[in-house]
Amino acid sequence: MSPADTRRPAIEIVGLTKRFDEITAVDALSFAVEHGQITGFLGPNGAGKTTTMRVLLGLASPTEGEALVLGRRYAALDRPTARVGALLESTGFHPGRTGRGHLRIAARSGRIDLSRVDAVLEQVAMREYADRRAGGYSSGMRQRLGLATALLGDPEVLVLDEPGNGLDPAGVAWLRGFLRAFAEAGRAVLVSSHLLAEMAQTVDRLVVISEGRLVREGPVEAITSTIAHDVVVRSPDAPRLRRALEEAGASTSDGDDPSAFSVTGVAIERVGEVASAEGAVLHELRGRAASLEQAFLELTGGEPKADGSPPIPPPPEDVS
Repeated sequence: MSPADTRRPAIEIVGLTKRFDEITAVDALSFAVEHGQITGFLGPNGAGKTTTMRVLLGLASPTEGEALVLGRRYAALDRPTARVGALLESTGFHPGRTGRGHLRIAARSGRIDLSRVDAVLEQVAMREYADRRAGGYSSGMRQRLGLATALLGDPEVLVLDEPGNGLDPAGVAWLRGFLRAFAEAGRAVLVSSHLLAEMAQTVDRLVVISEGRLVREGPVEAITSTIAHDVVVRSPDAPRLRRALEEAGASTSDGDDPSAFSVTGVAIERVGEVASAEGAVLHELRGRAASLEQAFLELTGGEPKADGSPPIPPPPEDVS
């Protein structure tokens, strides 16, 4: 691995705009991915995530702005596949070629030492299946082979689009640990995923976009903390306390038993003060922070349905 220039971000998206005829897929987007961090890239289908990654990797040209990796455009890097590992899809394998054969061809085309083939097969737990034809691989095995291809050059930067697709729970846990170790070695990861609970456990920072534009960026906790959360109350005096809280301007909703309810619209301290003034006994009083899913839906304009389930999204456009 070549030494990274840590004086500037590993990835710089600066005023990036990409249009396809009348469609603006990415609109004046700017953000950075630092060395030593995992940055999650979130947005609804059609938000512009994959288009941004394709421009970053030189697979599409920007209409305006820049997408730089390690301080340069991807195509201007010396041996770019050895410095930047990418997984945008896991379906581009010849079905009659073995996993090992696929990796050997990728290594030769990237001027990468063939000794890396066995190393990455071991890294993604695929040595046992390396001599099977890719046409017989499961979706999880194809995803692991795609990750092995991204890792061939021992890169400084990883750009991953939905890397957890097809992986079983053990595979997802392995991926989380691998990405953490990769970042802790001073390298950088940009990862897009719809597995929001997993992203909340994995990433250091989030970049959230909608309709091609930046909506919010920052640490996971900073983003979820800006979304309204509720207070869980459990009390044998629940009906009386609920009435008092509603008179104080709060909204309440039923909990999991008659003595429990949730409160929004007032701080937890105010709930305690109202309970004290009413002489109400409290068996439980705790704040409940918004989940990443709740924050994502609010930031991107999605609203949960009345039954609490996520909305059914409209069909995505051709760009994503």
